[in-house]
Amino acid sequence: MNFPLVLLILLVITGTIWLIDFFILKQKRKDDSVEPWWIEYPKSFFPIILIVFCLRSFLVEPFKIPSGSMIPTLLVGDFILVNKYTYGIRLPVINQKIIDIDLPKRGEVLVFRFPEDTSIDYIKRVVGVPGDTISYRNKQLSVNGIPLELEQDGDYKYIESVLAFIYAQRFKEINGAGSYSIIINQDVPPLHLSAIHSFPYRENCVFDRTGFTCNVPEGNYFTLGDNRDGSSDSRYWGFVPEKNIVGKAFLVWWNFSDLSRIGLSIE
Repeated sequence: MNFPLVLLILLVITGTIWLIDFFILKQKRKDDSVEPWWIEYPKSFFPIILIVFCLRSFLVEPFKIPSGSMIPTLLVGDFILVNKYTYGIRLPVINQKIIDIDLPKRGEVLVFRFPEDTSIDYIKRVVGVPGDTISYRNKQLSVNGIPLELEQDGDYKYIESVLAFIYAQRFKEINGAGSYSIIINQDVPPLHLSAIHSFPYRENCVFDRTGFTCNVPEGNYFTLGDNRDGSSDSRYWGFVPEKNIVGKAFLVWWNFSDLSRIGLSIE
């Protein structure tokens, strides 16, 4: 369901009724007469819908993490907030940018519309910006020919399903001006060749059993999940167009299973 579109339709309907009542119907009613329900209810809900619509469209929008592709940074069940204006002001529903503010940088956690189905929102980490050459071979990420520094940070265990425990190694990866945690499972190959899709600018990439090398085209970004061996990301379905960007994830505001995660900053 396209919630922004539903919200916009409700806003237009209630707003139209409010305007008609304010300029026409109100003048014709007697002072002691009661408003009909079809005027009273839309008028009551209109300011609430307007506030929610503006907040979600231009300031912050809540999302829920449905999978483990961003473990250990984000866990399944995390409710997060996404800054909608960091990368520019966009028109609601059509997502057309009207004001430029900033561009995504390497290392930032990005929410975007899935290139293969824009009705679905994805969240991944930006590892390559336009013009970069991204290489991931034998579990080592390199940007423009320079391997990113990895600092081992112990082991990591999580449950992938009810009965499946996954054992991995945790690392701190330094990309750009900051660092973040990732996990790597040495028992899993760096790339599943059979899972690679056909996508725009696929000719910019070279794939083999050890990994891949991709040149990021203008107006696009390359993303990976922090759970490097448990993520469907740009290595499989391609680059993220700038027009698909929703915003920058910045805060975990709730998790029913782990209240200690409330208020965690997303880095």
